[in-house]
Amino acid sequence: MAPDEELPTPSSSRSGGPRSDRKSNGEYAWGTGDQSSLMADVLKELVAGGMELYGRLTSDEGAVDDFGFDPALVDEALLPALRPLYEKYFRVEVTGLEHIPADGAALVVANHSGTLPLDALMLQMAIREHHAAQRNLRLLAADLAFSYPLLRDVTRKLGHVRACPKNAQRLLESDALVGVMPEGYRGLGKPFEERYRLQRFGRGGFAAAALRARAPMIPCSIVGAEEIYPMIGESRTLARMLRLPYFPITPTFPLLGVLGLVPMPTKWTIHVHPPVYTDTFPANSAQDVRLVEKLAGEVKDTVQHALNETVGRRSSLFS
Repeated sequence: MAPDEELPTPSSSRSGGPRSDRKSNGEYAWGTGDQSSLMADVLKELVAGGMELYGRLTSDEGAVDDFGFDPALVDEALLPALRPLYEKYFRVEVTGLEHIPADGAALVVANHSGTLPLDALMLQMAIREHHAAQRNLRLLAADLAFSYPLLRDVTRKLGHVRACPKNAQRLLESDALVGVMPEGYRGLGKPFEERYRLQRFGRGGFAAAALRARAPMIPCSIVGAEEIYPMIGESRTLARMLRLPYFPITPTFPLLGVLGLVPMPTKWTIHVHPPVYTDTFPANSAQDVRLVEKLAGEVKDTVQHALNETVGRRSSLFS
């Protein structure tokens, strides 16, 4: 190097421009002060958005009926939060949606499983997102869903109602699309070795409700949910202490704590089957116990047969 040749200064870059100039031009906008300010703004927005959502959940704002259903919030916040689970994680495929009418009362009757009721949410999303009329499914939910403040608020906003004949009748008489999973806790919390074996469909009360409203019953089979939390046992002591219908023990929960709540990424299929019509029966048919049991059994047999076929065809739990 020649004696008069200048050494590059620490502020010079290989391209010849000083770093201080590049900062001033915004190329290094992530300086300590700017980064702190940006993070503070992001946190403020998150907190504000969370408070706004909480306020909406815990109030009657946006509700379209006295059950608390808020269809705008469902479309804007609640279902979008579930979309990655539906599309990317469980990769749900749905067929037969054409069997659900575009309007008017109807009762969708599905199997129930999975330890946690994710199948109900995935079914609701499938119909809202992919049905030609984008209908809202009003699910009949167990009392537990209304026992805890925030859970109760989310349940109400989603349009779910406490499961009882009176509420089912009110919804059907208002031409709603109603969803019921008659197995209830018996299906949701059954042992893994009994997967895809339907439990008792109650006393057929759903069939009586459909007869009174002269609404079609639409069988629906869901495959994939049974394996998300393989229930290998339960703790009755903890269930009593926590006032739960059951306390599940799976290969990962409670052994891995919160991580054990991550579901298995199984591949789901939802099949909607042709309706069982009720409008051809006399007006007082809901009082005919034999007819109610016959129709409920017909729906159950359709769902069980479909489960057997779908499970028999699949080559893997994950594809």
